[in-house]
Amino acid sequence: MKKLIVLFALCLSFNANAAEFIDGMEDVPLMSNIQQLQSNNISFGNDESRFVEAYITGQNTDFRKISTFYKDTLPQLGWKFKGTKNNVLHFERDKEVLDIAQEKASPLLVRITLKSKD
Repeated sequence: MKKLIVLFALCLSFNANAAEFIDGMEDVPLMSNIQQLQSNNISFGNDESRFVEAYITGQNTDFRKISTFYKDTLPQLGWKFKGTKNNVLHFERDKEVLDIAQEKASPLLVRITLKSKD
């Protein structure tokens, strides 16, 4: 219940364009002016573990702005920022890991991977 209240409050705090979430990752918001590439999604799992991978892209932004957005936003949803290694942001929450990696700078292509901890 607490998670739903935080999620609802977070939705209210974003502007209307930013209140979207990444498909398959119900609590990972999509930054405004960024689009998810639907054809590249991967998702599988069960009640005990899951793996979801999505790609996002945007025209008038860079990975630095994406990085700032997620470092500011995800902790409000319970994710703990664990650091950056090789231009990959690493977050953890409960039994899950979330990685955000720049795949390409121009045009910007970012891979977001959510998986259960081993």
